[in-house]
Amino acid sequence: MSGRRFPLLVIGAGHAGCEAACVAAKLGVEVGLVTMSLDSIAHMPCNPAIGGLAKGHLVREIDVLGGLMGRMADRAGIQFKMLNRGRGPAVWSPRAQQDKALYRSIVREHLERAPGITLVQAMVTSLVVEGGAVRGVAAADGGVIEADAVVVT
Repeated sequence: MSGRRFPLLVIGAGHAGCEAACVAAKLGVEVGLVTMSLDSIAHMPCNPAIGGLAKGHLVREIDVLGGLMGRMADRAGIQFKMLNRGRGPAVWSPRAQQDKALYRSIVREHLERAPGITLVQAMVTSLVVEGGAVRGVAAADGGVIEADAVVVT
């Protein structure tokens, strides 16, 4: 792994990391997306829901900006429901239950095909700091991945 270099390194391939990598790549930045396991990209917890009052609002904002989560939720959804219908429209909120395995699979497939994104399987142990600036990360296997900028998600 030593000797690899990226203009941008995104650490973590959960929802935030996947979105960060995709938006940077759309802007023409070469991105290394680092995760401890390629099989856990976009892993969802025991409640595989996208939506609800708070997260649903965030997902719609991400969607408007061309983000990934809403599109992938549409493809991997197994149940779609409007919450709080018994209350006023101000608190209505869409929620989509996801097929966890399918969601993980289609997000990974999207990232693998996205121009400008390289998936890197490594466990980051520390940031490499030189002259007061982050210049990359150190990995558990002893390797170093250099970067002009690092985003930790």
